[in-house]
Amino acid sequence: MHTYDAVVIGAGQAGLSAAYHLKRLGIDHVVLDADDRAGGAWQHRWDSLTMNDVHRVADLPDAAAPGGSADRANVVVPAWFARYEALHDLPVVRPVAVDRVTSEGDLLVVHAGPRRWVTRTLINATGTWTRPFVPYYPGAETFRGEQVHTADYPGRDHFRGKRVLVVGGGASAVQFLGELAPLTDTLWVTRREPVWRDGFDASVGRDAVTLVQQRVAQGLPPASVVSVTGLALRQQEREAERLGAYAARRPMFTRIEPDGVRWADGAFEPVDVILWATGFRPAVDHLAPLHLRGPEGGIQLLTTGQDVQTAVTAARDPRVQLVGYGPSASTIGATRAGRAAAQAVRTYLGAAGEQTA
Repeated sequence: MHTYDAVVIGAGQAGLSAAYHLKRLGIDHVVLDADDRAGGAWQHRWDSLTMNDVHRVADLPDAAAPGGSADRANVVVPAWFARYEALHDLPVVRPVAVDRVTSEGDLLVVHAGPRRWVTRTLINATGTWTRPFVPYYPGAETFRGEQVHTADYPGRDHFRGKRVLVVGGGASAVQFLGELAPLTDTLWVTRREPVWRDGFDASVGRDAVTLVQQRVAQGLPPASVVSVTGLALRQQEREAERLGAYAARRPMFTRIEPDGVRWADGAFEPVDVILWATGFRPAVDHLAPLHLRGPEGGIQLLTTGQDVQTAVTAARDPRVQLVGYGPSASTIGATRAGRAAAQAVRTYLGAAGEQTA
């Protein structure tokens, strides 16, 4: 069986950046992607998300990102990714649903059902989209209405005429309220009081990334950075603001009942839909056989240099690079981390070659 110098898992922003730089460095590699077509997580986003709505799509190496428009993001970005793969002749194989990665001596073996790829190093670029997080509240299983997560958001028209409880304190919750409040009855609940900003600047972004980097350097799981960045309303959310959708925010309920939720003071709130805008967790379960997690539950990354978004090497196994994880979990971070991961692979292969010699 052929032994690759590197296998990349995932062909989203991070995976494509890594593959570009691996090819530029002349490193023998393959990219394994679980989807049937190009586009990463973008192809699964809801139809009402336009290029004007996304916060920002960063450039790929040698390729400027599509700009703002009223076109659907789940069409524009996947088409851009597909063109990029073809233009640079990136070795993407799909669909390949990796279920585990094991270590056999000095080599790593990537398993997808009966198929196997043997490699000297691994770049994991699986993101978070396949790991939606829904916190458990007592009685959740008794609810007779709909429970929908961001990952399965069907678009605003689906909720017309329904009383929707939006759960979550991040940008997705704000956006959903912006879409739904002018259309139907909404309620908003968060665990913490929202922190609002008039806008964002580079220093806020750096502070947020540094916070995540500090956590993964300690082996802690990555956490939400909304407490650092705060929330901001865009023009398309001003009508929901005028209707009071954000001012009426309430603290979390204590339990879920068949027809609604129960507040801490004992009052009952009837709702038809619970929309969980509660985020995602890193999709790294397939790496469990490598025992990369520390006692704190996270995968510790080695931190070197001045750019915190280039922390990609697993502290417990330098053969493994994680891009789009922790401080690089953004489109711009993923692009930078792809380059850092390719360079780390080259460094590891060089050191391993010297030891063999």
